[in-house]
Amino acid sequence: MATFVDHVTLHLRAGHGGNGCVSVKREKFKPLAGPDGGNGGSGGDLVLVADPNVTTLLGYHRSPHRSSDNGGPGMGDHRNGHTGELRELAVPLGTVVKDMEGNELADMTEPGMRLVVAPGGQGGLGNAALASTKRKAPGFALLGTLGWEGDVQLVLKTVADVALVGYPSAGKSSLIAAISAARPKIADYPFTTLHPNLGVVDAGEVRYTVADVPGLIEGASEGKGLGLDFLRHVERCTALLHVLDCATLDPGRDPISDLDVILGELAAYPVPEGQKPLLDRPQLVALNKIDVPEARELAEFVRTDLEARGYRVFEISTVSHEGLRQLNYALAETVEAGRVERAAALATKPRIVIRPKAVDDSGFVVRVEGGSFGNIYRILGTKPERWVQQTDFTNDEAVGFLADRLAKLGIENELFKSGAVAGSTVIIGPGNGVVFDWEPTLTSTAELITAPRGTDTRLDDSKRRTSNERREEYFGRMDAKAAARAELIREREAGMWSTGEEEFNGPSPAEDAEEKAARE
Repeated sequence: MATFVDHVTLHLRAGHGGNGCVSVKREKFKPLAGPDGGNGGSGGDLVLVADPNVTTLLGYHRSPHRSSDNGGPGMGDHRNGHTGELRELAVPLGTVVKDMEGNELADMTEPGMRLVVAPGGQGGLGNAALASTKRKAPGFALLGTLGWEGDVQLVLKTVADVALVGYPSAGKSSLIAAISAARPKIADYPFTTLHPNLGVVDAGEVRYTVADVPGLIEGASEGKGLGLDFLRHVERCTALLHVLDCATLDPGRDPISDLDVILGELAAYPVPEGQKPLLDRPQLVALNKIDVPEARELAEFVRTDLEARGYRVFEISTVSHEGLRQLNYALAETVEAGRVERAAALATKPRIVIRPKAVDDSGFVVRVEGGSFGNIYRILGTKPERWVQQTDFTNDEAVGFLADRLAKLGIENELFKSGAVAGSTVIIGPGNGVVFDWEPTLTSTAELITAPRGTDTRLDDSKRRTSNERREEYFGRMDAKAAARAELIREREAGMWSTGEEEFNGPSPAEDAEEKAARE
């Protein structure tokens, strides 16, 4: 069963904000005493905290899904919803937080360092908070926004002053057990150490930490053995201690060839930008297992060659503890010098300047995208995207409130400058977003005038009729009506049609005269 994990993927979901409340206060003799809807509570954040007492990411390996509480909805009588409880996630010192694309978000190197990795959603305002002199009784409230949801990577890089590097079974675990209180697993087979071990060492007034890195072999920087997974634990170390096995029984191996292989792997491993390459850091050599007579002779033989390369060489035995005191104080001296150098670098480090937001920053951008049926105008920005999430589109008053907010932010002016016209497709937010057919809300038509300065296209076809033209048009209509009436009379007299009144009013005088003449 795994007991050490240094790389996990966390699936996070921060708490959602609660919705605001729509309520009107009602009391005896005061049936409509005004809006009293409370605000919704904000969702809880997920916060990473660097904890020196945590040494592994094993807990997140077993349960990678983490979430925080949602905010409560607002209620009547000005009662606000409860705020979601913040949730802290403890991580070891040296944890690097990355997004899923590999971009570094934070480096948790200091005890107590905090990072809000997943912010909770914002609670919506109730109708009491939305009331104003112009809107005295709002019939809507704002919805709560969604909390952040996504994945992040946690990569642990051990924070230690000295890293013990060398071939498997070179005695690194035995050395850290001999000079500190650490009790790593020790056995007589290769790759006994499957994860880095940390030990705290006291050398006089200096205290430093030592990391036992799992054994490296040739090709470790290319993925062979266990070295590729654990070479990153060497990145933060001030000094390197090469532990060379002088009593190895493997044919073709000796301390000099082992050192050359390890140096090649360290040189091939890329360190992050801004850090010293591994081979540019202080390096010491420990010739181990001199309690074996043959190993002592070999150590004395290769010592001269190693010192000629510029290394400080120490002959040690983790069994008899011979030479450990000298090595201990030499490492303490190297670590102390590295701390002084690092402090001087921090003193000359450029200051971080936090500048306020520019006054001409509108807080959004309008991006024109091509579509099958014309251009699409996408609006991206924190405020408009949040306002859309807070709007209840089933409430016409809430939609009108959103339109007022967008117009006040200057979105309509930017849409017009980008070439949008009434009926253009507008999307707020990334991806699918919220789609609108833009209908400009304008106080006049002056904004739509695109003619050259000093001209107005609205006046080009505007011609006022004179009195004679209106008189001729009137008489023409009258003549047309008179001609139509005369035509109807002729048709009736010709018997082409009748009104039907003859059957009820009796024969006409002409018909009476014709009938009388016929009788005579």
